Amino acid sequence: MLLVVDAGNTNVVFAVHDGATWRGSWRVSMQPQRTSDEYAVWLMTLLQAAGLSVNDVSQAVIGTVVPAALYHLRLLCRQYFQTEPLIASSRLDWGFRIALDNPGEVGVDRLLNGLAAHRIYGGPLIVIDFGTATTFDVVDVDGAYCGGVIAPGINLSVEALHKAAARLPRIGVGRPTGGLVIGRDTNSAMRSGVFWGYIGLVEGIVERIRQEFGAPMKVLATGGLAPLFSEGTSVFEHIDPELTINGLRFLAGRNPEPHLTNDKDLITEG
Repeated sequence: MLLVVDAGNTNVVFAVHDGATWRGSWRVSMQPQRTSDEYAVWLMTLLQAAGLSVNDVSQAVIGTVVPAALYHLRLLCRQYFQTEPLIASSRLDWGFRIALDNPGEVGVDRLLNGLAAHRIYGGPLIVIDFGTATTFDVVDVDGAYCGGVIAPGINLSVEALHKAAARLPRIGVGRPTGGLVIGRDTNSAMRSGVFWGYIGLVEGIVERIRQEFGAPMKVLATGGLAPLFSEGTSVFEHIDPELTINGLRFLAGRNPEPHLTNDKDLITEG
């Protein structure tokens, strides 16, 4: 079985795939200094609840945009699963061209989304990921990664609005009651601005990308807030919450599995 670790700026997702289906998926908040032992105590309990054990895992792959978290995640795989994880990077075999001036700059989460999106849905397409940042990634008909757009994530925007304006409260992200645009109090006005403002951002950027690309494009959304925003727009053709972890699974299938060589590898960064 394959252990997949998707470590983002907000959450870390662990998932196990048995070659045919996902056997379980769990998430924990991102704390870069969380130790391998802390991860293990939490993860082994969840594996047991799913009828799995550490001995079932024979391979691991890690994708992260938080370099400080990588050491402990790698150590988790070595110490508790006795496996050397494949680390996602632009230097691996992705099966497509990264058509950027500096491929090493792009976040691996964006490459993983592009890999899975093209593999599952074909291209050309736009992948929108509602995470800590909201990213728009462009993949051509052959699967090449062509770049994209990075915008502030909606939760960052809400927090910035609350902190910068003394009389504005902290609000939750959600669709305004009744779907109305005109708010009749401060809270509803803020909710409307956040929700419909982001809908406008998404629809506007998608339209501009399509015009610049010059061909019809599918639009795919992922990330925890994708279902919420789908209530306010018809621009998404598919919503896929497992896109990034499937990208990690496909990447692991394309590249040689690293191997532990001796006991020293279990306790050093390597």
